Amino acid sequence: MIFKTLEEARKFYKHYSKLAGFSTKIRNTTRDGDKIKNRLIICSREGRLKSKISPTLKTNPSAGLNCPTRIYVHIMKDVGLWTIFKVVLNHSHPCCPDQAEILKQHRELSMFVRRTIETHEEARIRLSKTYQSFVAAAGSHRELCFIEKDVRNYIRREVRNISEEDDAKEFGKYLLNLEGDHCIKHAFWADTRSMAAFDYFVDVVSFDTTYNTNRYNLVLGSFVGVNHHGQSKLLGCALMKNEDIQSFKWLFECWLRCMGGKAPKGILTDQCASIQRHIMKKIPRKLNGYKGHNEIEQEMSHIVWNSYTKEVFGRNWIDFLGKYGLGGNKWLSACTVFGSPDLISLVWFTELSEDRHIWILVYLDHHFWAGMSTQRSESMHSFFNKFITRNSSLR
Repeated sequence: MIFKTLEEARKFYKHYSKLAGFSTKIRNTTRDGDKIKNRLIICSREGRLKSKISPTLKTNPSAGLNCPTRIYVHIMKDVGLWTIFKVVLNHSHPCCPDQAEILKQHRELSMFVRRTIETHEEARIRLSKTYQSFVAAAGSHRELCFIEKDVRNYIRREVRNISEEDDAKEFGKYLLNLEGDHCIKHAFWADTRSMAAFDYFVDVVSFDTTYNTNRYNLVLGSFVGVNHHGQSKLLGCALMKNEDIQSFKWLFECWLRCMGGKAPKGILTDQCASIQRHIMKKIPRKLNGYKGHNEIEQEMSHIVWNSYTKEVFGRNWIDFLGKYGLGGNKWLSACTVFGSPDLISLVWFTELSEDRHIWILVYLDHHFWAGMSTQRSESMHSFFNKFITRNSSLR
């Protein structure tokens, strides 16, 4: 057989392999300088390369079956045409013409399919629904020349393929904090809607950093308020490399600057929950093998939430520390007793107790909180899940 170009010969053999029910690959190419003079095209199940990975550990075992099927394509220099001068047609395995479309080589996305995928992605339609729409239109999976994995790969490679340099350029319009090597350390942004909403709903703001990190290992933080109808309002977002004091200082300064320097009357964070987790991690080392963690946690919670005066809280806290022998604990020792039992002088000296005015209920009952809690920010997670994943870019 004679072909005008090597590509024409390749397409011919590819078409034949699809009709016969197998796929091909290029085994060898011989060149004369920069020009190709011979090419060996074989069945994709030819050969058994020795793997360095133990068979028990391989998650994708080799499909090689020493199949001898192949063709040799050679250029005739005198006329500049290509010819198939040697052919082996016998396979060492069964071929499946009816299922050839699921072989990787024969799967392809037409321009119509690609445009449809892009349109659905812009409309935030889930990948699975996009693929099922193609299945419904074709009548069955077998009528398609691609699988769901091809749709997913196309979205990742083409639709969401924005380089890190493009991400950095896109973020140039926002407030950034860069490291010495000019990598993004922190980023903050708030649109005009957020700024306008803050002017009206300035009473209470919830700040949360418990949402998942992105592919650059930056934590997503969100400022969330509540309107007159009890609906959540997003008042700003941030990406943070770490959660230390300096990072939060930079972030809150940026946020206040965007909000015209007007500070909210109250801010809710997850600090209380993190303190409690930190406390419970340290308790076992102070209890000499005591395992009643649930009892301790329940009693601590009762004291924090059910002490109706500051004096009652102080007495209950002292009794709690004495009961479990935690008086020397750095995080839990809320007070020291001086004088006689009838004259108790409370001296707050630890990190935990110094912050009692921001996490003990009795110290906060004179503030207006609009019925909010940190769950207000956590409810935004479902909103973010509709638009971003760990693999999302920064655009």
